[in-house]
Amino acid sequence: MTLKKISFLFPGQGSQFVGMGRDLAETIPAAREIFSQADEVCSRPVSRLCFEGPMEELTRTENLQPAITAVNLACLEALREAGIRADVSAGHSLGEYAALVSGGVVSARDALRLVRKRGEVMDREAQAHPGSMAAVMGLDLETVKEIVSEASDAGVVAVANHNTPRQIVITGERGAVSKAANLVRERKGKAIPLKVSGAWHCSLMAEGVSELREFMEQIPFEVPKTPILFNATAREESDPAAIRDIMARQLTGPVYWYGIIERMLEEGVDVFVEVGPKKVLTGLLKKILPSDSPARVYNVEGKESLERVVQALG
Repeated sequence: MTLKKISFLFPGQGSQFVGMGRDLAETIPAAREIFSQADEVCSRPVSRLCFEGPMEELTRTENLQPAITAVNLACLEALREAGIRADVSAGHSLGEYAALVSGGVVSARDALRLVRKRGEVMDREAQAHPGSMAAVMGLDLETVKEIVSEASDAGVVAVANHNTPRQIVITGERGAVSKAANLVRERKGKAIPLKVSGAWHCSLMAEGVSELREFMEQIPFEVPKTPILFNATAREESDPAAIRDIMARQLTGPVYWYGIIERMLEEGVDVFVEVGPKKVLTGLLKKILPSDSPARVYNVEGKESLERVVQALG
């Protein structure tokens, strides 16, 4: 029997829903402990916001980042308790912090400390330097880069995410993003405004990078026990100091998600498990995997989906 090569993929902002993680907290002590740690570390009722909302408060950046991370980590603990572990991990933007835990770089508690700080920094920078984001559909990366370059005379604009071959997110100052969106439409692509509270992954976040990097010096980073593919490079990194730099620069740099999945396929990953709320990354995978790919795709966001994955992989 051929051994499976399993990847864990952790979602980021945009995957939230009221009620997320509640059934895991009610039935799995290790998951419940994650939520207790989140409440303690963040000095706010993260677990209540996850389980009960309201959505308006949950989606505030400084609340949402610990909340999504807590659910990701609760799902991770549930999988570990069931004896399922990743051979390689990755996380989409915010999800990269749960990937650090999966790969053995930081503890769950320290990941929660990091995302609390990250959420506070990003919320502050978004208020100081407001902007917007848009999803571009139907154009390739090189074309979108050309559009971004052309629109840059209207202000800051950049590629934020390369999610699939023809799904790319742009970010920046509102006027520049609007100009880029018009250029996208001229080239027969689609540009869909995103409901976000800031222009993530561009230079509007630059003033937060050194502060986040300095905070990371307080957190022990270890050499990964299993590989992690990082957003900024779509490659592995094993040096803890380099990982700190990558994670700090992530605030202003693009997420090369498509490149991460391509590399996993090249390295023989044949099982993808989305570990966290909703199925955003599962949807992206279906647009990346070849139609004849034998790879299997699962998600774990609660007790029922956990049981299905354990039955399939345990």
